[in-house]
Amino acid sequence: LLGWYNAPPSQRIMDKAMEMKSKGLFRFLALSSHNRSLLPKLADQGIFDLFHVRYNAAHRGAETEVLPHFSSLPVERRPGIVTYTATRWGHLLAPKRMPQGYAAPSASDCYRFVLSNPAVDVCMCGPSDLSQITEALKALSLGPLSPDELDRMRMIGDHLHRHARKFV
Repeated sequence: LLGWYNAPPSQRIMDKAMEMKSKGLFRFLALSSHNRSLLPKLADQGIFDLFHVRYNAAHRGAETEVLPHFSSLPVERRPGIVTYTATRWGHLLAPKRMPQGYAAPSASDCYRFVLSNPAVDVCMCGPSDLSQITEALKALSLGPLSPDELDRMRMIGDHLHRHARKFV
């Protein structure tokens, strides 16, 4: 994983990565970036096997800038999409940050929101104990959110986005 690139990695890094891959030192080359407009351009080059994309109910730019591009690629050319920060560093779980009259979503709701997008292959999570692991796995058994649940998550995400002191 070439991490947090907001510009294409240098040719030196790419040459070394491709050399290592050709030697069988790793099977898949991934790139993580906050520069969403960069990812479709890099995908068109066919070098990367995976892209890591920040995506959650409060940070949905990937829905228009990245994910549709990947969904339209032929399966054999489509890189995998790994998302991270589904809970927006826990802010989507905080009752005090919710719009009036709304209960905070659970972590599994946040993971289900992300995984409800058909272009997303993997949703990273960082559980710190057994109860958080159980909550994360619950998302898999519950499956995609309903249209009403998706609307609720988007509304909460929009509220959080509007009222965040600093949106990272």
